Amino acid sequence: MRVPAGYNPFWRPLVWALAALLGGGVALGQAPFGLWELAIPALSLLFPLCLRTAPFKTGLFAGMGYAAVAMFWIVDPFFVEPDLYGWMAPFALFFMALGMGLFWALGIALGARLGVGEPSRAAGMALGLFATDLVRSYVFTGFPWVLFGHIWLDTPVAQFASILGALGLGLVTLGLAAAPWLLPGRRLVTVTVAALALVGLWFGGIALRAAPLPERAEPVNLRIVQPNAPQDQKWLPDHAEKFFFRHLDLTSEPPAAGKPAPDLILWPETAVPFLLNDPGAGLAMVAEAAQGKPVALGIQRSEGARYYNSLAVIGPGGQVAALYDKVHLVPFGEYIPFGDLFAKIGVTAFAAQEGNGYSAGSARKLIDLGPLGVVQPLICYEAVFAHEISGRDPRPDWLMQITNDAWFGTFSGPWQHLAQARFRAIEFGLPLARSANTGVSALIDARGQVVARLDMGMQGVIDAALPPAAAPTIYAKTGDYPLVEGLFIALMAIYATARFARVDRRKKQV
Repeated sequence: MRVPAGYNPFWRPLVWALAALLGGGVALGQAPFGLWELAIPALSLLFPLCLRTAPFKTGLFAGMGYAAVAMFWIVDPFFVEPDLYGWMAPFALFFMALGMGLFWALGIALGARLGVGEPSRAAGMALGLFATDLVRSYVFTGFPWVLFGHIWLDTPVAQFASILGALGLGLVTLGLAAAPWLLPGRRLVTVTVAALALVGLWFGGIALRAAPLPERAEPVNLRIVQPNAPQDQKWLPDHAEKFFFRHLDLTSEPPAAGKPAPDLILWPETAVPFLLNDPGAGLAMVAEAAQGKPVALGIQRSEGARYYNSLAVIGPGGQVAALYDKVHLVPFGEYIPFGDLFAKIGVTAFAAQEGNGYSAGSARKLIDLGPLGVVQPLICYEAVFAHEISGRDPRPDWLMQITNDAWFGTFSGPWQHLAQARFRAIEFGLPLARSANTGVSALIDARGQVVARLDMGMQGVIDAALPPAAAPTIYAKTGDYPLVEGLFIALMAIYATARFARVDRRKKQV
């Protein structure tokens, strides 16, 4: 693995190709692969490769390889209307990968510069990579997708997200990967310690997952509707009405033998072909199909020239009992930064069906459904932002997500979005009900386990009782603040140690 200092041009493309391959190997830990046992070694091997070459350039190619494998679903929205947007797909993937590569390159290079000697430089790189996850979770509206901690989702280790959050699990992941390079003369010792730490996390997670949950005083029976309306047909005049009637038919189906009637029915995001403020007979038809039960559905609405991506609860008679406008919109999907300027050259938002984009709702809020509990509504992308969920008073009783993942193909994108929803359930100790247009619809318990689901491309309903909530979690009370403080302290400690080491080296040279 050691590359000579000042390695010649023959080595450079080989090093960059190896870095990209290792980055792709790390991505195999993400959904739908879930191969954490490959991701950790690949991540670990990146440390000596970066330390013994040019950290910035090597980190750039590693990050690009990671994004290319983990987020190649980014091309799928461009092929919903390939004649118009298909040419943009390779550029979208390239610039997405380049952006991730630059984050990794900066984190690795700056982290490596903090230390003196391989151990402190490796520790600095681990903290630098953790900082990239933290920063991109918040800046430029945030993009906390495929974080390092997400690789643990289908293992007991994921339960520690209730304490550390998904970001904190990323720090654990990087610590395990960096361990072999922290004491070069005692590599066997550090590897053994890391292995024992992983075993402890594994069995600790089993204990957390097995902890009993309180029983609900009264059951809440849900019906989750998945109509399976392909995105390339969803808004076509010949199909929109058909899909609306499909929602109605699925809603009015009698429950299976032995199943109680639902107390609440969930439809996915943008489920209906009309505006809330101009529904015609649409809302009355929804209420009639629901036979007196409330329906929470995704719908668009307008106020003058502004349009909103909303969730409305429709009660008996088609009355709107509650309304929530999506606050955290998807950049370039639901709105275009400097949209008025870009609209002049024909660049508009992909997912916005009216105008050139949606307007953001004024505030996040909880919806009180009376005996069915207080819920936090999450429309699509909002479920990926842990720091925007109400974990303190007032605490919701459960989380409700409606989404349309048909934009993102059938392979990795929708499964990664489901993984995010499962992490929110673990982090906050709350069950989550998820209605997705083409999948994956699911009912998730407070430990992040999928109780029931409808896979991609399926049409049907989930009839199931809402699982109980757990006690408020540590993460719900603290959020990411301890991680930010800990990162700052650790970086300062490495810097101070390196500075003293440099001073001591100069004294010895004198």
